[in-house]
Amino acid sequence: EKEFSNFHYKADVKLAPNSNSGMYFRTYWVDKSFPKTYEAQLNNTYVRDPRKTGSLYNFVDVKEQLVPDDTWFTQEVTAKGNHIIIKVNGKVTVDTKVTDPKFNFTKGHLAIQQHDPGSTVWVRKVEVMEIK
Repeated sequence: EKEFSNFHYKADVKLAPNSNSGMYFRTYWVDKSFPKTYEAQLNNTYVRDPRKTGSLYNFVDVKEQLVPDDTWFTQEVTAKGNHIIIKVNGKVTVDTKVTDPKFNFTKGHLAIQQHDPGSTVWVRKVEVMEIK
């Protein structure tokens, strides 16, 4: 129920082969389609999307596979104002300031995406810490 503005959001994740998911943040729902939001991509080998784990969807694409399928890993998102940092197993994959006015999401919910029925994702130990 809580909305977050500035935060550190962390989850341990494992993806089955050819699975697609994401860590949504500053999310709000407009209709029954994908929400208006930022997404830290979770995708090791999903063939229909070239953006891999560690990407900031629509802004910074990671093209190489960082994590094997069926392996637990940690993805972290730090958002403070328009500055967004994403780390995969401690490695910085994104460090950017979002300046696109169409993507000016300043607060919202956190969520885990279930992209499609063929994608299997396990999530454990989800943590969030607000940043003042």
